[in-house]
Amino acid sequence: MTYSIQNAIGGAFTDSTSGRTQPIYNPATGEAVGTLPLSSVEEVNQAVANAKAAFPAWHATPPLKRARIMFRFLELLNRNAVKLARELSREHGKTHDDAMGEVQRGLEVVEFACGIPQLLKGEFSRNVGPGIDSYGDRQALGVVAGITPFNFPAMVPMWMYPIAIACGNTFVLKPSERDPSAPMFAWELLKEAGLPDGVLNIVHGDKTCVDALLDNRDIKAVSFVGSTPIAEYVYARGTANGKRVQALGGAKNHMIVMPDADMDQAADALMGAGYGSAGERCMAISVAVPIGAETGEKLIKALKPKVEALKIGPSTDADAEMGPVITGEAKARICGLIDSGVEQGAELVVDGRGFSLQGYENGYFLGGSLFDKVTPDMDIYTTEIFGPVLSVMTPQTYDSAVDLINDHEYGNGTAIFTRDGDAARDFADRIEVGMVGINVPIPVPVAYHSFGGWKRSSFGDHAIYGPEGVRFYTRLKTVTQRWPDGIKAGASFSFPT
Repeated sequence: MTYSIQNAIGGAFTDSTSGRTQPIYNPATGEAVGTLPLSSVEEVNQAVANAKAAFPAWHATPPLKRARIMFRFLELLNRNAVKLARELSREHGKTHDDAMGEVQRGLEVVEFACGIPQLLKGEFSRNVGPGIDSYGDRQALGVVAGITPFNFPAMVPMWMYPIAIACGNTFVLKPSERDPSAPMFAWELLKEAGLPDGVLNIVHGDKTCVDALLDNRDIKAVSFVGSTPIAEYVYARGTANGKRVQALGGAKNHMIVMPDADMDQAADALMGAGYGSAGERCMAISVAVPIGAETGEKLIKALKPKVEALKIGPSTDADAEMGPVITGEAKARICGLIDSGVEQGAELVVDGRGFSLQGYENGYFLGGSLFDKVTPDMDIYTTEIFGPVLSVMTPQTYDSAVDLINDHEYGNGTAIFTRDGDAARDFADRIEVGMVGINVPIPVPVAYHSFGGWKRSSFGDHAIYGPEGVRFYTRLKTVTQRWPDGIKAGASFSFPT
């Protein structure tokens, strides 16, 4: 039995009239389970018009009342977390525990947004001049938009719209075409929490929708998470149209393993960070960097049996540690990169290409792959694989490992495993990467800090969620005031001091 996805415009489900659709697949079975509309430019503009009409009243709503809706939304999310996780696992394929973790990290941003009255408090200075006071006020932008990826269909939208609408903006969301049900379910919960019609709108579609959002003059800001080529495109087209843009792109995240590290702990960390969610994370560790040949041999020895023993299965298997990748095309692309690694001279220690799961032969499953002796010129190093493939590179010194990471075009996340405080502190200071873990393999900041990479992993001046999210979705207005009593007559032509 299949289902059909609708848009959510002006507080109601609406059927697209574009006449274009595409199937939604269950990655574990390869079967089409639903149909998604590919909305038209006119439908995108309709969603924006509804958001624009809702903005004046929503912006005028006191922050405390907006926060109360966020509190009710948070309560509903907690109550329905298991159902939301199942919705996203059905279309994404990630294990249930992984999906529950995603939901938890998303609702933590909602928790942060509940504090919006405090977060929007401005600054006040009395008597900056004779009888003159000055204050700063952060005001909402208007209609803002979000374009989100398949790999975190619940969490990444929650990185955006809870903070944006808590700040007083209205929002248009364009989720991934691969797994749209999770954001639709969250929209229903937010509506149940009391969000006024038109404050959050959802339109589904492809590049036609993306371009319509980037070109619509009523949209003041755009948030994007996806691959670097598309992030760069979104940033260029959005800013050319006068929009504020934050566009988060791809990654190639390294983890240094120092000779003094606990090797079992490091290997376990690499397993979760490299193969969790089938490697489809922009914060996945895809390159292990043990320092020196002896450390490299120990690490490979610890990793190989763990990779071979990975428990792979559908989200309905409670024992599964890794599910399928998102599409058949993604599987073919990952296999092609593994082929290129072998052809270019890397040592394939564990080969996951031939994996097949009984009863799920048509699913998009891959086993974990492990490469050794990878060099910087290989495609498996330069390219973001976005699959269950871990590469090992073994520089002889710590300094050369730091140079290796700093030379890469991406700078999203990185980690070091060591017992040496001096090395850890030096690493945190010198590394040219936006998010750093010290004995933490996936250093995704908590909701009250902000998430953002460096170099070609991020385009725009603001990181996402946390305090940076509040700054991105608001603009500063500074008011200097003096009242008539005591003002001397006569014009002053000198610069005010």
